[in-house]
Amino acid sequence: MNPTPLPRRRVLTLGAALALAGTGRARAEGGDWPKAGPIRFVVPFTAGSGTDVIARTVGEKLGPLLGTQVVIDNRPGAGGTLGAAQVAKAPADGYTALIHSSGHLVNPALYPKLSYDTLKDFDGVTPLASLPNVLVVSPAKGYKDVADLVARVKAKPDAYTYASAGNGSATHMNAEQFRLAAGLKALHVPYRGTPEALTETIAGRIDWFFAPLVSALQLIRDGKLQALAVGTTARSSVLPGVPSITETAGLKDAGYTFWVGLFVAAKTPRPIIERLHDEALKVLALSEIRERLDKLGATPMPMAQPAFEKFLDDETHAAAALVKTAGIRIE
Repeated sequence: MNPTPLPRRRVLTLGAALALAGTGRARAEGGDWPKAGPIRFVVPFTAGSGTDVIARTVGEKLGPLLGTQVVIDNRPGAGGTLGAAQVAKAPADGYTALIHSSGHLVNPALYPKLSYDTLKDFDGVTPLASLPNVLVVSPAKGYKDVADLVARVKAKPDAYTYASAGNGSATHMNAEQFRLAAGLKALHVPYRGTPEALTETIAGRIDWFFAPLVSALQLIRDGKLQALAVGTTARSSVLPGVPSITETAGLKDAGYTFWVGLFVAAKTPRPIIERLHDEALKVLALSEIRERLDKLGATPMPMAQPAFEKFLDDETHAAAALVKTAGIRIE
Protein backbone atom coordinates (compact mmCIF):
# COMPACT_ATOMS: atom_id res chain seq x y z
CA MET A 1 0.00 0.00 0.00
CA ASN A 2 1.34 3.37 -0.96
CA PRO A 3 -0.59 6.43 0.28
CA THR A 4 1.13 8.82 -2.12
CA PRO A 5 0.51 10.81 -4.18
CA LEU A 6 -2.39 12.75 -2.67
CA PRO A 7 -5.61 12.61 -4.70
CA ARG A 8 -5.53 15.85 -6.70
CA ARG A 9 -9.23 16.04 -7.25
CA ARG A 10 -9.78 16.58 -3.54
CA VAL A 11 -7.09 19.17 -2.96
CA LEU A 12 -8.01 22.74 -3.83
CA THR A 13 -5.84 25.61 -4.91
CA LEU A 14 -5.74 28.30 -2.25
CA GLY A 15 -7.82 30.63 -4.41
CA ALA A 16 -10.52 28.06 -5.10
CA ALA A 17 -10.62 26.95 -1.48
CA LEU A 18 -11.05 30.52 -0.27
CA ALA A 19 -13.82 31.09 -2.79
CA LEU A 20 -15.71 28.07 -1.51
CA ALA A 21 -15.03 29.06 2.08
CA GLY A 22 -16.54 32.46 1.45
CA THR A 23 -19.95 30.99 0.61
CA GLY A 24 -20.37 29.81 4.18
CA ARG A 25 -18.84 32.80 5.92
CA ALA A 26 -22.08 34.56 6.64
CA ARG A 27 -23.41 31.47 8.38
CA ALA A 28 -20.18 30.98 10.30
CA GLU A 29 -19.91 34.41 11.86
CA GLY A 30 -22.90 34.10 14.14
CA GLY A 31 -22.62 33.69 17.90
CA ASP A 32 -19.95 34.79 20.35
CA TRP A 33 -17.25 32.25 19.47
CA PRO A 34 -14.38 32.68 20.14
CA LYS A 35 -14.91 35.59 22.56
CA ALA A 36 -14.89 33.46 25.72
CA GLY A 37 -11.13 32.86 25.74
CA PRO A 38 -8.11 31.43 23.94
CA ILE A 39 -8.22 28.41 21.68
CA ARG A 40 -6.05 25.50 22.77
CA PHE A 41 -4.25 23.56 20.06
CA VAL A 42 -3.44 20.14 21.48
CA VAL A 43 -0.38 18.74 19.74
CA PRO A 44 0.07 15.06 20.67
CA PHE A 45 3.82 15.14 20.00
CA THR A 46 6.81 16.87 21.56
CA ALA A 47 7.83 20.46 20.91
CA GLY A 48 10.09 20.58 17.87
CA SER A 49 8.33 17.76 16.04
CA GLY A 50 7.07 18.36 12.51
CA THR A 51 3.47 18.50 13.71
CA ASP A 52 4.40 20.98 16.42
CA VAL A 53 6.24 23.27 13.99
CA ILE A 54 3.23 23.42 11.66
CA ALA A 55 0.86 24.02 14.60
CA ARG A 56 2.91 26.96 15.86
CA THR A 57 3.37 28.43 12.39
CA VAL A 58 -0.37 28.42 11.67
CA GLY A 59 -1.52 29.19 15.23
CA GLU A 60 0.56 32.36 15.41
CA LYS A 61 -1.47 33.95 12.60
CA LEU A 62 -4.80 32.21 13.18
CA GLY A 63 -5.34 33.69 16.64
CA PRO A 64 -5.38 37.34 15.50
CA LEU A 65 -7.71 36.50 12.60
CA LEU A 66 -10.15 34.98 15.08
CA GLY A 67 -9.73 37.83 17.56
CA THR A 68 -8.24 35.64 20.26
CA GLN A 69 -5.07 33.75 21.16
CA VAL A 70 -4.05 30.24 20.07
CA VAL A 71 -2.16 28.38 22.79
CA ILE A 72 -0.07 25.31 21.93
CA ASP A 73 -0.42 22.43 24.39
CA ASN A 74 2.02 19.56 23.76
CA ARG A 75 0.66 16.23 25.03
CA PRO A 76 2.99 13.51 23.67
CA GLY A 77 2.72 9.80 24.26
CA ALA A 78 1.30 6.54 22.95
CA GLY A 79 1.65 7.44 19.28
CA GLY A 80 -0.38 10.61 19.65
CA THR A 81 -3.37 8.87 21.21
CA LEU A 82 -3.09 10.59 24.61
CA GLY A 83 -3.52 14.06 23.19
CA ALA A 84 -6.20 12.90 20.78
CA ALA A 85 -8.19 11.37 23.65
CA GLN A 86 -8.14 14.71 25.46
CA VAL A 87 -9.69 16.49 22.51
CA ALA A 88 -12.25 13.73 21.91
CA LYS A 89 -13.45 14.16 25.50
CA ALA A 90 -13.29 17.96 25.54
CA PRO A 91 -16.42 20.09 25.22
CA ALA A 92 -17.42 20.44 21.57
CA ASP A 93 -17.28 24.22 21.71
CA GLY A 94 -14.35 25.04 19.43
CA TYR A 95 -12.02 26.11 22.24
CA THR A 96 -10.02 22.88 22.12
CA ALA A 97 -8.67 21.60 18.81
CA LEU A 98 -6.32 18.83 17.75
CA ILE A 99 -3.35 19.29 15.43
CA HIS A 100 -2.40 15.78 14.37
CA SER A 101 -0.52 14.13 11.56
CA SER A 102 -1.30 11.33 9.15
CA GLY A 103 -0.39 9.03 12.04
CA HIS A 104 -3.81 9.86 13.54
CA LEU A 105 -5.39 7.56 10.96
CA VAL A 106 -2.97 4.73 11.69
CA ASN A 107 -3.83 4.42 15.36
CA PRO A 108 -7.18 2.58 14.97
CA ALA A 109 -5.27 -0.33 13.43
CA LEU A 110 -2.63 -0.28 16.16
CA TYR A 111 -4.70 0.31 19.28
CA PRO A 112 -7.85 -1.84 19.18
CA LYS A 113 -8.95 -0.53 22.59
CA LEU A 114 -8.73 3.20 21.94
CA SER A 115 -10.95 5.30 24.19
CA TYR A 116 -12.22 7.17 21.15
CA ASP A 117 -13.27 6.51 17.55
CA THR A 118 -10.93 8.26 15.14
CA LEU A 119 -13.62 8.94 12.53
CA LYS A 120 -16.74 9.32 14.67
CA ASP A 121 -15.36 11.36 17.58
CA PHE A 122 -13.64 14.05 15.51
CA ASP A 123 -14.62 16.43 12.75
CA GLY A 124 -11.85 17.17 10.30
CA VAL A 125 -11.57 20.91 9.68
CA THR A 126 -8.81 21.02 7.05
CA PRO A 127 -5.36 19.68 6.32
CA LEU A 128 -2.77 22.38 6.95
CA ALA A 129 0.35 21.22 5.15
CA SER A 130 2.01 18.24 3.56
CA LEU A 131 5.69 17.83 4.19
CA PRO A 132 8.25 15.17 3.46
CA ASN A 133 10.17 13.06 5.87
CA VAL A 134 13.84 12.67 5.03
CA LEU A 135 15.94 9.53 5.46
CA VAL A 136 18.81 10.64 7.70
CA VAL A 137 21.83 8.86 9.11
CA SER A 138 24.89 9.80 11.13
CA PRO A 139 27.72 10.92 8.81
CA ALA A 140 30.00 8.69 10.89
CA LYS A 141 28.19 5.64 9.51
CA GLY A 142 29.76 6.28 6.12
CA TYR A 143 26.79 5.33 3.97
CA LYS A 144 27.34 6.33 0.34
CA ASP A 145 23.67 6.34 -0.60
CA VAL A 146 20.41 4.44 -0.11
CA ALA A 147 21.66 1.50 -2.17
CA ASP A 148 24.67 1.21 0.14
CA LEU A 149 22.45 1.25 3.21
CA VAL A 150 20.17 -1.40 1.74
CA ALA A 151 23.13 -3.61 0.80
CA ARG A 152 24.64 -3.42 4.27
CA VAL A 153 21.37 -4.24 6.01
CA LYS A 154 20.70 -7.18 3.70
CA ALA A 155 24.22 -8.51 4.38
CA LYS A 156 23.51 -8.59 8.13
CA PRO A 157 19.79 -9.13 8.66
CA ASP A 158 18.48 -8.03 12.06
CA ALA A 159 21.74 -6.25 12.93
CA TYR A 160 20.41 -2.76 12.19
CA THR A 161 18.00 -0.38 13.89
CA TYR A 162 15.70 2.37 12.69
CA ALA A 163 13.99 5.02 14.77
CA SER A 164 10.56 6.60 14.77
CA ALA A 165 8.86 9.38 16.70
CA GLY A 166 6.49 6.76 18.10
CA ASN A 167 4.56 3.68 17.06
CA GLY A 168 2.20 4.52 14.22
CA SER A 169 3.65 7.98 13.64
CA ALA A 170 4.24 9.19 10.10
CA THR A 171 7.96 8.67 10.67
CA HIS A 172 7.25 5.04 11.54
CA MET A 173 4.97 4.44 8.58
CA ASN A 174 7.47 5.98 6.17
CA ALA A 175 10.13 3.67 7.58
CA GLU A 176 7.89 0.63 7.16
CA GLN A 177 7.01 1.62 3.60
CA PHE A 178 10.74 1.82 2.86
CA ARG A 179 11.56 -1.42 4.70
CA LEU A 180 8.91 -3.37 2.81
CA ALA A 181 9.87 -1.91 -0.57
CA ALA A 182 13.55 -2.72 0.03
CA GLY A 183 12.90 -6.15 1.56
CA LEU A 184 14.77 -5.37 4.78
CA LYS A 185 14.72 -6.79 8.28
CA ALA A 186 15.72 -4.45 11.10
CA LEU A 187 14.75 -3.53 14.66
CA HIS A 188 12.29 -0.68 15.08
CA VAL A 189 13.06 1.61 18.04
CA PRO A 190 10.19 4.00 18.84
CA TYR A 191 10.91 7.17 20.81
CA ARG A 192 8.63 9.65 22.53
CA GLY A 193 9.17 12.20 19.81
CA THR A 194 11.27 13.49 16.95
CA PRO A 195 13.90 15.37 19.00
CA GLU A 196 14.93 12.26 20.93
CA ALA A 197 15.07 10.15 17.76
CA LEU A 198 17.21 12.79 16.06
CA THR A 199 19.62 12.87 19.01
CA GLU A 200 20.06 9.10 18.93
CA THR A 201 20.56 9.11 15.15
CA ILE A 202 23.20 11.85 15.35
CA ALA A 203 25.01 9.86 18.03
CA GLY A 204 25.05 6.80 15.78
CA ARG A 205 23.10 4.64 18.20
CA ILE A 206 20.38 4.37 15.53
CA ASP A 207 21.17 3.43 11.94
CA TRP A 208 18.48 5.46 10.17
CA PHE A 209 15.46 7.63 10.78
CA PHE A 210 12.79 9.07 8.48
CA ALA A 211 12.72 12.45 10.23
CA PRO A 212 10.29 15.27 9.44
CA LEU A 213 12.21 17.59 7.14
CA VAL A 214 11.06 20.62 9.13
CA SER A 215 12.86 19.22 12.17
CA ALA A 216 15.97 17.82 10.48
CA LEU A 217 16.77 20.48 7.89
CA GLN A 218 19.11 22.65 9.97
CA LEU A 219 20.89 19.57 11.35
CA ILE A 220 21.49 18.44 7.76
CA ARG A 221 22.79 21.87 6.80
CA ASP A 222 25.09 21.88 9.85
CA GLY A 223 26.54 18.53 8.84
CA LYS A 224 25.28 16.73 11.94
CA LEU A 225 23.08 14.48 9.83
CA GLN A 226 23.46 13.06 6.32
CA ALA A 227 20.35 13.04 4.12
CA LEU A 228 20.18 9.97 1.88
CA ALA A 229 16.72 10.51 0.40
CA VAL A 230 13.50 12.47 0.75
CA GLY A 231 10.74 10.10 1.86
CA THR A 232 8.16 11.10 -0.76
CA THR A 233 7.82 10.46 -4.49
CA ALA A 234 9.26 13.87 -5.41
CA ARG A 235 12.36 15.80 -4.44
CA SER A 236 12.16 18.72 -2.05
CA SER A 237 12.91 22.25 -3.22
CA VAL A 238 14.98 22.87 -0.08
CA LEU A 239 17.15 19.78 -0.71
CA PRO A 240 17.25 19.65 -4.50
CA GLY A 241 20.40 17.54 -4.57
CA VAL A 242 18.86 14.77 -2.45
CA PRO A 243 16.93 12.13 -4.43
CA SER A 244 13.43 11.03 -3.58
CA ILE A 245 13.14 7.58 -2.05
CA THR A 246 11.26 6.33 -5.12
CA GLU A 247 13.96 7.31 -7.61
CA THR A 248 16.80 5.61 -5.77
CA ALA A 249 17.71 1.95 -5.52
CA GLY A 250 14.62 0.97 -7.52
CA LEU A 251 12.27 1.59 -4.59
CA LYS A 252 9.21 2.73 -6.52
CA ASP A 253 6.79 1.79 -3.71
CA ALA A 254 8.71 3.37 -0.83
CA GLY A 255 7.13 6.86 -0.83
CA TYR A 256 4.91 8.15 1.96
CA THR A 257 3.21 11.51 2.45
CA PHE A 258 3.36 13.10 5.89
CA TRP A 259 0.59 15.66 6.39
CA VAL A 260 -0.67 17.68 9.32
CA GLY A 261 -4.32 18.55 9.86
CA LEU A 262 -6.73 20.42 12.12
CA PHE A 263 -9.51 18.59 13.98
CA VAL A 264 -12.18 19.38 16.56
CA ALA A 265 -14.39 17.21 18.72
CA ALA A 266 -17.43 15.75 16.97
CA LYS A 267 -20.66 17.69 17.42
CA THR A 268 -18.83 21.01 17.39
CA PRO A 269 -21.39 23.48 15.94
CA ARG A 270 -21.15 23.72 12.18
CA PRO A 271 -20.74 27.55 12.17
CA ILE A 272 -17.64 27.18 14.36
CA ILE A 273 -16.14 24.53 12.08
CA GLU A 274 -16.86 26.67 9.03
CA ARG A 275 -15.26 29.76 10.53
CA LEU A 276 -12.24 27.83 11.78
CA HIS A 277 -11.87 26.32 8.31
CA ASP A 278 -12.23 29.71 6.58
CA GLU A 279 -9.70 31.48 8.78
CA ALA A 280 -7.21 28.61 8.60
CA LEU A 281 -7.30 28.82 4.80
CA LYS A 282 -6.70 32.56 5.03
CA VAL A 283 -3.58 31.84 7.06
CA LEU A 284 -2.36 29.31 4.50
CA ALA A 285 -2.87 31.92 1.77
CA LEU A 286 -0.63 34.52 3.46
CA SER A 287 2.57 35.07 1.50
CA GLU A 288 4.52 35.13 4.77
CA ILE A 289 3.22 31.69 5.74
CA ARG A 290 3.77 30.25 2.28
CA GLU A 291 7.36 31.50 2.38
CA ARG A 292 7.94 30.08 5.86
CA LEU A 293 6.50 26.72 4.89
CA ASP A 294 8.49 26.65 1.68
CA LYS A 295 11.72 27.19 3.61
CA LEU A 296 10.79 24.17 5.71
CA GLY A 297 10.05 22.06 2.63
CA ALA A 298 6.34 22.06 3.48
CA THR A 299 3.43 22.79 1.14
CA PRO A 300 0.05 24.30 2.11
CA MET A 301 -2.67 21.70 1.76
CA PRO A 302 -6.04 23.48 1.66
CA MET A 303 -9.06 21.29 1.19
CA ALA A 304 -12.81 21.78 1.37
CA GLN A 305 -14.10 20.43 4.67
CA PRO A 306 -16.45 17.75 3.23
CA ALA A 307 -13.66 16.54 0.95
CA PHE A 308 -11.34 16.30 3.95
CA GLU A 309 -13.82 14.03 5.71
CA LYS A 310 -13.86 11.70 2.68
CA PHE A 311 -10.06 11.84 2.49
CA LEU A 312 -9.84 10.82 6.16
CA ASP A 313 -12.06 7.80 5.59
CA ASP A 314 -10.03 6.64 2.58
CA GLU A 315 -6.67 7.15 4.27
CA THR A 316 -7.80 5.31 7.42
CA HIS A 317 -8.47 2.19 5.37
CA ALA A 318 -5.17 2.58 3.48
CA ALA A 319 -3.24 2.94 6.75
CA ALA A 320 -4.84 -0.21 8.14
CA ALA A 321 -3.66 -2.13 5.08
CA LEU A 322 -0.07 -0.94 5.57
CA VAL A 323 -0.14 -1.87 9.26
CA LYS A 324 -1.33 -5.37 8.37
CA THR A 325 1.23 -5.87 5.59
CA ALA A 326 4.11 -4.62 7.75
CA GLY A 327 2.99 -6.72 10.70
CA ILE A 328 3.13 -3.76 13.06
CA ARG A 329 2.23 -4.58 16.66
CA ILE A 330 2.02 -2.51 19.82
CA GLU A 331 3.54 -4.51 22.63
